[in-house]
Amino acid sequence: MTGAHAPARLLHLHSSFSLGGKEARAVRLMNLMGPRARHTILSAVPDAMGAQRAIDPDIDVEFPANAPPLHGKPGPTRYRNLARYMQQFDLVLSYNWGSMDGVMAHRLCSRFCAVPPLIHHEDGFNEDESVRRNWKRNTFRRLALPTAEALVVPSALLERIAADEWGARRHTVVIRNGIDVAAYRAAPSVAIPGLDRRDGDVVIGTVAGLRKVKDLPRLVRAVATLPANVRLVIVGEGPERAAIAAEAAACGIADRLVMPGFMGQPARWIGHFDLLALSSRSEQAPIAVIEAMAAGLPVVSPDVGDVAAMVAAENRRLVAAGEADFRAGLAELVADAGLRTAIGAANRRAAEERLDETTMVAAYESLYGCALEGRRLFSPE
Repeated sequence: MTGAHAPARLLHLHSSFSLGGKEARAVRLMNLMGPRARHTILSAVPDAMGAQRAIDPDIDVEFPANAPPLHGKPGPTRYRNLARYMQQFDLVLSYNWGSMDGVMAHRLCSRFCAVPPLIHHEDGFNEDESVRRNWKRNTFRRLALPTAEALVVPSALLERIAADEWGARRHTVVIRNGIDVAAYRAAPSVAIPGLDRRDGDVVIGTVAGLRKVKDLPRLVRAVATLPANVRLVIVGEGPERAAIAAEAAACGIADRLVMPGFMGQPARWIGHFDLLALSSRSEQAPIAVIEAMAAGLPVVSPDVGDVAAMVAAENRRLVAAGEADFRAGLAELVADAGLRTAIGAANRRAAEERLDETTMVAAYESLYGCALEGRRLFSPE
């Protein structure tokens, strides 16, 4: 931070602030901004604040209890209150459908009062829009987005949806997710609670918010068909925890399932996995896949979002649409340690070449800095 500027005041409007992919990215960017920014975070689900624990302790951030709510019945009074609240900030960053009332408030009130620039981020959908978008929400997005400085998406699939369904081709910006790849080269240094690994065990892991769209009971059922030495670790928290545990009990593998809850700093423990498995109905460019690749793990996944384009060529056949292919991919990797090592090494090379966070951070620096009239936000580490 130079002496010329006070810290930039950023307002973050989140659909929820449970630690998932988009929250992990937002927190990482906040941490990299250091003292150059002050952050205010609102969540449309006020109790979903798990990502707060991943924010560095020296970051200037507040979670005000008296701010206008992001959820509630749409109407002019709510929108006026939201727009007035925005006026104390230099930049508004909104995330996913749950923040769209804030985007609409910006749209409607920008003609009557001075509101700061707004950049909206879309990272994917819940189960109700995983296959087809809700036409009412699409209409709302079309009406709300025109005054956004930019619409940021992480995948080619979302870029097409933004253009074809939301009429936002002109100001859509694709910024691929990235991570600090080098941090994942070291051996794991933190244990996963509940995982007592025995000789001969093969650990299938996943990192996800425990929501219906992740379809984690599907993964439980697939693991139940595998040999008894296969353990399943599901890292994350969310409303579907009880349903996942019930599915494991019904399949007879409750003793092979470990659910440690939220765990920060995945570079310190993801290496306990032998492979990463996704079972989601909808994804875009999942950060968990990048983390697994950086850690040298193979990935088995449905053919959703940009996953097939993200993984190394050697891994691509394990990204398949059919249920039978999904289970066959898991079984093949479980049975062949050499194959896991070879595909994992190829994934690590791909992550180093294409998915390091330096490219992502530079793109956000440019986009946010332009909205802030050239101010630099990210502190060098």
